[in-house]
Amino acid sequence: MSQDAQTALVLLSGGQDSATCLAWALDRYPHVETIGFDYGQRHRVELECRDEVRRGIRNMHPHWHSALGPDHLLDATVLKALGETAMTHEVAIETTAAGLPSTFVPGRNLLFFTLAGAVAVRRGLGSLIGGMCETDYSGYPDCRADTLEAQERALCLGLDAPLRILAPLMSIDKAGTWAMAHRLGGHALVDLIIEETHTCYLGDRHLRHEWGYGCGACPACELRGGGWVRWQASL
Repeated sequence: MSQDAQTALVLLSGGQDSATCLAWALDRYPHVETIGFDYGQRHRVELECRDEVRRGIRNMHPHWHSALGPDHLLDATVLKALGETAMTHEVAIETTAAGLPSTFVPGRNLLFFTLAGAVAVRRGLGSLIGGMCETDYSGYPDCRADTLEAQERALCLGLDAPLRILAPLMSIDKAGTWAMAHRLGGHALVDLIIEETHTCYLGDRHLRHEWGYGCGACPACELRGGGWVRWQASL
């Protein structure tokens, strides 16, 4: 099946960044599908958020409603079987001897894009869109622009298809991500992200902050909350 450059597959985790990327894609493509991955994550609640995120974003604009296509959820629990990380096991969130956060899951985004590429080729989708960012992030090497550029080249060669990997958030910080959501969908999209997405590494959906739900102390919450404060200060 040939790839249609006017179609996209968004890696939708259920978090703030991927929800923003879904809105970004729907604003640009006439047909968008989503894909998620169960990799045994501690914050499995993010998977439970995906349906409501899709439903809410679809209903914001007539074009988004018609453009949003099927969702795909794949089993990637092999990542948990490869070894312990703070994202997949009950271990402390800290910096490891390798200088990386213990939340880093080796190979995670590489596997996600490989699987997403395989789905895209089978369905004729032209672009893979992810919420990776190297501006203010946790230091994951598979979130860097050069990593994604190399993987795009590998997928094009290995799948013999003209796939593109796009990361709309790559060069902006979390304040910029909040601002992008507001530009795309106004207060309705910002409110949806606050109420329905999940970012907290510990899976906490009990504590409610101005910026959404989470423990408030893990690196993901600190990034999300800090970005919210900076964005609000800029208004």
